[in-house]
Amino acid sequence: MLLTICAKTAENTRCACNEAVAASMRGEEAGGSRGALRHRAAGGGCLVQPGMPQTVCTMFSTPSGYSPHLACAEPGDEEEAPQEGPGSGACLSDGPPITSASLDTLIQNLVPTADYYPEKAYVFTFLLSARLFIPPPELLARVCELCIKQQQLDQSPLDTAKVRKFGPKILQLLTEWTETFPSDFRDEKMVGQLKDFIHRIAPCDEAYWKSLNQLLQKLSQRLALMSQGEESIVKVLHTASSISDKLVAFKTKPPPITKDILSICNDPYTLAQQLTHIELEHLSRIEPEEFVQAFVQKDPLDGTQPCFSDQKKKTTNLEAYVRWFNRLCYLVATEICMPAKKKQRATVIEFFIDVARECFNIGNFNSLMAIISGMNMTPVSRLKKTWGKAKTAKFFILEHQMDPTGNFYNYRTALRGAAHRSRTANSNREKIVIPFFSLLIKDIYFLNEGCANRLPNGHVNFEKFMELARQVGEFMTWKQVECPFEEDRAILHYLHTAPIFSEDGLYLASYESESPENQVEKDRWKALRANVLAKT
Repeated sequence: MLLTICAKTAENTRCACNEAVAASMRGEEAGGSRGALRHRAAGGGCLVQPGMPQTVCTMFSTPSGYSPHLACAEPGDEEEAPQEGPGSGACLSDGPPITSASLDTLIQNLVPTADYYPEKAYVFTFLLSARLFIPPPELLARVCELCIKQQQLDQSPLDTAKVRKFGPKILQLLTEWTETFPSDFRDEKMVGQLKDFIHRIAPCDEAYWKSLNQLLQKLSQRLALMSQGEESIVKVLHTASSISDKLVAFKTKPPPITKDILSICNDPYTLAQQLTHIELEHLSRIEPEEFVQAFVQKDPLDGTQPCFSDQKKKTTNLEAYVRWFNRLCYLVATEICMPAKKKQRATVIEFFIDVARECFNIGNFNSLMAIISGMNMTPVSRLKKTWGKAKTAKFFILEHQMDPTGNFYNYRTALRGAAHRSRTANSNREKIVIPFFSLLIKDIYFLNEGCANRLPNGHVNFEKFMELARQVGEFMTWKQVECPFEEDRAILHYLHTAPIFSEDGLYLASYESESPENQVEKDRWKALRANVLAKT
């Protein structure tokens, strides 16, 4: 299932690029903003999932994180012929980086020899992007075929000295592949090819058998963990619940839930820590190829067929992370709209402001934005009497940090600061960087849409994929951080399973808490009540 980005932009800031995005990627608004607020803090390309309440978002005209000239690389007039060993434009320390090349040349540059091994950045970039042009099993077959030909592995007897110089390098390549893209090896064909190739060189050195066993053992463990993660996603989906809108359709409403967030956790720092647990758990499950597969489209300059069908485009973990963001938005709004008394609602608002501040201090920008988004939903923002009772100075400071102006300039500055702290950190606590995820997806979307995969002469636009790999690679570094905070299972269970209102339920609760102020609100209130009664 393809992810979509909801495009909701003010009329005076929408550009032609946003018009195209809005036309192709539809989303719906979940609520307006509080009159006192100048911007919708939930902006930046909020991801939407069918069947989930949709959060409000904004797309801005200036993509960042990549250079506009990537799509303008001028290819040579002639097609490059396959080379033996790395080409002169390979991403190597002794030459300039590749900007474009034929697929054959790029594959050749991936293949190690006795005297050559591609840079790690090149390996990651090519393995990440090659799946758009050639299925992983076919790529592995091509690599093995080139190795056999170049190293004369089809001859008998083998040149033991030559194989011993080449063997460690091909084992390193296969290890990097299995560790970075383990999902590719869910295909039995891939595992079979890997075994067959190592069996060719193993007679030259007993250590190769040991390396093969270690590689397969680690791969098996990683795939098992991935399967467990997918099972837990399904489990969470089945345990999450929603509140019946009927329970708030009357002013004399009984408490629809026996617990609220303050009864589970009244310490903002503790709740921020538990939110960070959930965020890092989601991040740890996202595989790099999901970013490529989420936006794959048929390239008009590419005459080949897509390398994977909709059924094979695995973006399960991305979609689960989107659902979590949406759930947290609606959980915050539900917790605020639920209390019957104005003072209680104001207390919940102040609590979530403090939680959001702690998330910012930790480096958990995704939970921070989800909280701000939930507090800016119309059913919450219209509660003027409630907001009048709450201390909101810190909230406006946080909104300023996540202000979408200048393509989220303030947030991007804070993110760079957190990334720098992470690189120089001595503890996992200081290494935490959890980006505002839908903005990261927006950046990758713009990169994908703004730059062709292939140039007019058929070359792969490798400069585009180097930038993609840079963005994804940075994310992959952040996702490897282990959460340093102790788990509180009661709080985690509540965050995953506490009932939340639908959008209509939030409006009902809001109108019951503070009466409609105009005829439009009154008409909507009556319609919502009638709709709820009709369902009973």
